[in-house]
Amino acid sequence: MDWSKNGVKIVHANELDMNTPQTAGMTRAAAITHAKAGAATLWAGTMVVQPDAKTGPHHHGELETVLYVVKGRVRMRWGDRLELSDEAGAGDFIYVPPYVPHQEINADPNNTCEAVVVRNGQEPVVVNLELQTPEPASAGHEGMPFHPDR
Repeated sequence: MDWSKNGVKIVHANELDMNTPQTAGMTRAAAITHAKAGAATLWAGTMVVQPDAKTGPHHHGELETVLYVVKGRVRMRWGDRLELSDEAGAGDFIYVPPYVPHQEINADPNNTCEAVVVRNGQEPVVVNLELQTPEPASAGHEGMPFHPDR
């Protein structure tokens, strides 16, 4: 085996590929793909949600998704009407099963939320949904509870 061609691949931070499907409120960048690293079944990249911002509702089809929160605090909403929610901070993992409508919300009004994202497929499936979100427009502002409906 020629390990120089078929061994470890390093994709440096300045080599991430922004040419991947996007959702309003979030920036995705691909790192581990077939084109970048020769991966056969995995996709990995990053996502950044700006302070006081929220993504549009979406799902990733039949793909399973794992997020590892590197920086900040993310509030996840999910369900047919995005009626369920929970939060994760730096060091936490989030699992999103196939076809689950969800939304990422930066729960910090002053800092970005950054996560590593891994999916079990190479297709960059992002299905943006036309759903009303229960998350109030002022979410994340100081004094606003993280779960206004609780």
